[in-house]
Amino acid sequence: MRAINRPYTGIPSYLRQRIALNPADYAGAKIGILGVPFDEGSPFLPGSRMGPRAIREHSLRFSSEVPLYDPDNGEEYLAEEFRRKLIVDCGDVDIRPANAARTFEVITKRVREMLEAGLFPVILGGDHSITYPVFEAFDKPVHVIQFDAHQDYSPIDEDLDRTNSHAFRHILGMDTCLSLTQVGIRGLRTTKADVEAVRAKASNVICMTQVRKLGPKGISELLPAGSEVYVTIDVDALDLSIVPGCVSGEPNGLTFMELMDSLKAIAERHRVRGFDFVEVNPPLDVGTGATAYLGALVVTGFLGFICNQPYWAEFRNA
Repeated sequence: MRAINRPYTGIPSYLRQRIALNPADYAGAKIGILGVPFDEGSPFLPGSRMGPRAIREHSLRFSSEVPLYDPDNGEEYLAEEFRRKLIVDCGDVDIRPANAARTFEVITKRVREMLEAGLFPVILGGDHSITYPVFEAFDKPVHVIQFDAHQDYSPIDEDLDRTNSHAFRHILGMDTCLSLTQVGIRGLRTTKADVEAVRAKASNVICMTQVRKLGPKGISELLPAGSEVYVTIDVDALDLSIVPGCVSGEPNGLTFMELMDSLKAIAERHRVRGFDFVEVNPPLDVGTGATAYLGALVVTGFLGFICNQPYWAEFRNA
């Protein structure tokens, strides 16, 4: 009997791809989807721990039996990845409630297992604190590109060091971070000291006026062509009006197409080594799950851009 596969049926693995919970099950795959349902780094409202599940559920709305197709530009995406079953859903990190330090260790271990198995990691958050332990798994130095309304560069002290405001203070201090480019920074919660501190480290803080002057191509050209990059996307990089399921939205943010065109330009100019998407908060979302669906669109679209690049074909066929 032919499977109809409506979005509300079946086990919600990402894009209905094979579930592979252990490294022994990764054989033949090139892309791993990993959920990190952690929101203990969010000091305001909880709920982003439910983000990975909600994004997976909305990913079921896309077909995985034929290539994904954008009628606006005529491009197809993920044809070979679907045909050759190169994508696996690696499940979720097993969170240790009220023990952030131990949870971070487990996050790093899971991502490192994926990298050692040759998987390209796609990480679904969770709050933005998770990017720190995710990035710790990378041994080879790369540039970091962060799409975000906020810098998440707060000073670290004995009481606060693992919130979603600290990730990039940790990351920029690591030897594996060649530079940090923060795109979409805005609002009155940003401090002058933090902006100056990041720029003093030969890194970029690109606020919205400059984002619109540069455009997607100009953003991609902030780094030398062919740079190896890790990309992290906070849903609040997008304008407040289109992300109801987000705790920390700000006005005057990126439009959906500004974000997607920027991600496409980055995929075309650089070698993306992994990415995460964070801060969808389903309990705050509207009834249609618009923010979670937007998350599934961004993640799937960016993955499609990457997989259409010549460098990816080399990796896929290696």
